[in-house]
Amino acid sequence: MVTVCRVVSFLLLVLLAARLPAQEDDKVVRVFVFAGQSNMVGSDSKVADVERFPPFADAAKKLPQVRFRYVIGREQKHRSEGWVPLQPVDGVVGPELTFAREWQRHRKAPLAIVKVAAGGTSLGTDWNPDQPSGFQLYPLALATVREALADLDAKKVKWRLEGFCWHQGENDMFDEAFRRDYGKNLANFIACWRRDLKAPKLRFFVGELCTKTVWGMDHRVPMHGIELGQRAVVAQDPLVHYVPTSHIAVEIGGDAGLHYHYGTLGQLEHGVNYAHAYLAATGGFPRPARPVPPWPYAARSTVDLYVLTGHRNMEGERAFVQDLAALPSGGMLAKSQEGIAFWCVTGGGVHRISLAALGQSGLYDTFGPEVSFGRALTKGGHAPFTLAKFTHSGAQIVDFTPTGSEAATRNLYPAWLEFVRASIAGIEQKGHTVRLAGIVYHLGENDMAWHPHRQQAALWLAEWIAASRRDLALPNLRWFVSQQAPPDHADLKKIDVVAAVRKLAATDKNLVHIEVLQPPPQREALVFDAAGIVWLGEQLAAAVLKKK
Repeated sequence: MVTVCRVVSFLLLVLLAARLPAQEDDKVVRVFVFAGQSNMVGSDSKVADVERFPPFADAAKKLPQVRFRYVIGREQKHRSEGWVPLQPVDGVVGPELTFAREWQRHRKAPLAIVKVAAGGTSLGTDWNPDQPSGFQLYPLALATVREALADLDAKKVKWRLEGFCWHQGENDMFDEAFRRDYGKNLANFIACWRRDLKAPKLRFFVGELCTKTVWGMDHRVPMHGIELGQRAVVAQDPLVHYVPTSHIAVEIGGDAGLHYHYGTLGQLEHGVNYAHAYLAATGGFPRPARPVPPWPYAARSTVDLYVLTGHRNMEGERAFVQDLAALPSGGMLAKSQEGIAFWCVTGGGVHRISLAALGQSGLYDTFGPEVSFGRALTKGGHAPFTLAKFTHSGAQIVDFTPTGSEAATRNLYPAWLEFVRASIAGIEQKGHTVRLAGIVYHLGENDMAWHPHRQQAALWLAEWIAASRRDLALPNLRWFVSQQAPPDHADLKKIDVVAAVRKLAATDKNLVHIEVLQPPPQREALVFDAAGIVWLGEQLAAAVLKKK
């Protein structure tokens, strides 16, 4: 008995000894550097708008427990006086606000953020470590970080330099030499930071440029050049991580439709992306598991499969689950629909849900039209059926065509086609006969806001439809294509894109054109809120039931 007690006591001492270093480590302040140009600043976002977005309603509040030090701006700089509590600066929303909150959900250690950012600056000049010119941001940022760390030392605060979040490249893409050498310049930038901070293993998180807007369509090729440079560095350095951002929200603005900054909602999501990238890179990022329901279909039955696909509204960019409570039948839609199996890939592959009951599927507490689509099909007596969804809110129609564009990394057709095939195979493996009953596509919202894409929309759609029927060996594959009212700008409306798609449908008996031109009143241009997304799903279901 004495021996057993001694063994137990010894094991307890071992466990206690193991816990002590971990507990001490949780007291070490983790320091992150945030740097870059306007989308790192948070340009064109508004602190006053934060409360409009339920998942982030508290993001503008001061966080006294997070240390913050900053120098933001070009000619007129906003500077903190030493360390201050994390808070918005100059009335805009920087990604650090939600990064910190997401950090606190997953980590116990205290956090400190040093931010140096200025819009309209380049890696080739302002941020150049070897020959800084322009606003000379590299030496400014280095001095700011060093001062911040020295201040922690003076206060006898233990700290660890944990990561560097970088979002920049929009200016370099306009200079041929800077664009060509972006990868080399970025690698040198990283090496110099590690050298100058004596942090050889410092992790870097490199944000993707904003490809979702007219800016992203008009400058598709030069943006691609920056991406290739970034990805080359990521491929060569295991401590550099690429952070996709093209799927996050962007601000709607101006007569032409879209802006090149993320805006308020996009910036709130921007910070979450950096936090998730860090958590994934360092382990310990538990994604909430969705329960796999009992398989709801009778053995050896025939199951209809609908593949939903599209961009911003099919993804549900601005439809928040919290807003369902205010809608008729919203409470029902907030619940999982156990009788409908569902899986999805959104953001072009950023987010995935394997087999689950139909329900909320978006990042950032969002949902798509599939929830009301599925419920309406069930109420209409359509059974059995299953739903799969492949979307990318940052894509345009050309990205889904087999030809694609010069920006090869944005081509989605191969991944989309593989998703459709895998969806069919997955159901067949459960012993069912599968009927691909339709591709349900909501026509590209972003494309409608830019003349060249609006002009090509119907042609690209026809190319995609023809390729899908050929490659899936389903010559009569039915497509349900919904189309909302395009922007009514004076120059854009010279192209009657609704009439062009209507004409295409008139020549194809297996193409159902669904004109969803009068949604519930919407606050934003192009992108539907929760009420609009629920309505869209119901319109799609009505068109499908009509063809049954």
